[in-house]
Amino acid sequence: MSEARAVFESMLNRFDADEADDMEAVFQFDLDDADSYYLSITDGKCDMGEGEHDDPTVTLSMDLNTLKDVMSGELDGMAAFMQGKIRADGDIMLATKLTQIFPQ
Repeated sequence: MSEARAVFESMLNRFDADEADDMEAVFQFDLDDADSYYLSITDGKCDMGEGEHDDPTVTLSMDLNTLKDVMSGELDGMAAFMQGKIRADGDIMLATKLTQIFPQ
């Protein structure tokens, strides 16, 4: 299993349906140094897909280490965004909820 896939599978395991309350969203992750993945949230469930989604709600671009650091809590997502380590396109406010929906 690729390192990137392992990160997304761990996010799936940490998915908090209560935090995603009634959310309908697709988080697209374009990784600079790994395959692209997306997480689709519908009806309190989260599914993972490989590649590009047709219509993502928000697209986040970064390298794999940045994603790992943000999801592990070592790096604040907003700080990473301000430093230019994360680029976001689409519903930026949704991106700010990522660590609430997938808590450590």
